[in-house]
Amino acid sequence: MQEYDLYINPRKPRVGLYVRKGAGLPDLDDPKEWAFDGTAAQGELPPDLVKRIEAEGHAFRDMD
Repeated sequence: MQEYDLYINPRKPRVGLYVRKGAGLPDLDDPKEWAFDGTAAQGELPPDLVKRIEAEGHAFRDMD
């Protein structure tokens, strides 16, 4: 099962950024603004979020 890494911007903790496990954040302007916050299995995430990650390489999620 695919896994996804979660990154949180400490200045905007209500927004999470998911990428494939191990992909890192090479396509962001300033990846240093984001802190790794754990890994989630595909079954733990909403299917529409997984589709966006797979299609775009990343997906933002409201963490509230």
